[in-house]
Amino acid sequence: KFSCSMAQSVHKWSLFVLFFPLVMVSASFRPLPADPALPHPFYVSVTELEYNGAEKAIEISIKVFTDDFEKALVKAAGQPVDIYKPKDKALLEKQIADYIRKHLVIKIDGKGIPLEYVGYEIEEQSTFSYYQFTNLPKAPKKIEISNSVFFELYTNQISIMHVTVGGNRKSTKLDYPATEAGFEF
Repeated sequence: KFSCSMAQSVHKWSLFVLFFPLVMVSASFRPLPADPALPHPFYVSVTELEYNGAEKAIEISIKVFTDDFEKALVKAAGQPVDIYKPKDKALLEKQIADYIRKHLVIKIDGKGIPLEYVGYEIEEQSTFSYYQFTNLPKAPKKIEISNSVFFELYTNQISIMHVTVGGNRKSTKLDYPATEAGFEF
C-alpha cells in the first residue's frame, strides 16, 4: 500500500522525470558557457549504471549541470576550474575523476569496486563523465550505491540513479541528505 506521502513523492518524481528533459532542452538555448548569474531551477545528477555481460563490466555515466560541476571542483581544488576551456586538460580529468570517486561509491555483491575513469564530454549545459569496472565474472545480484554528488553545495540536490542488469532496469531518486540506495536483481 502507498501512504499519502509516498504517493505524493511518487507523483512528484513522475512529474520530475517528465519535465527534466524539457528543462535540459530549454537550458540548451542559453549561450555557452553558462552564465552563473542565471541559476537553473533545481539541482540534479543522473547516474546510469549498467552491467555489460559481453564485456563482463559495469559501465557508469554521470550527467550533471556543468556550472554545478565547476563549483564543486573549485571547492574541492581551491582553485579556478573551467570545464569548457581547460588550461590543463589532464589536470581537469584528474579533478573530475577524484571528485566522482569521492562522492560515488559502489559495492557489487557486498564488495567495494574501484571506478576506472574513462573520460568526459560536454553536451550543451551538461557534463557527462564515464567510468567502468571490468573483470566481473557474473552479473551482480546486489548493487549498493552511496551518492553524495554536489551535496556539499546544495541542500536541495537530487540524485537520480538508473541501474540495469540483464535488461532489467531499476531506478530510484535520492533527495538531500539521503545518500544510500540498493538494488537487487
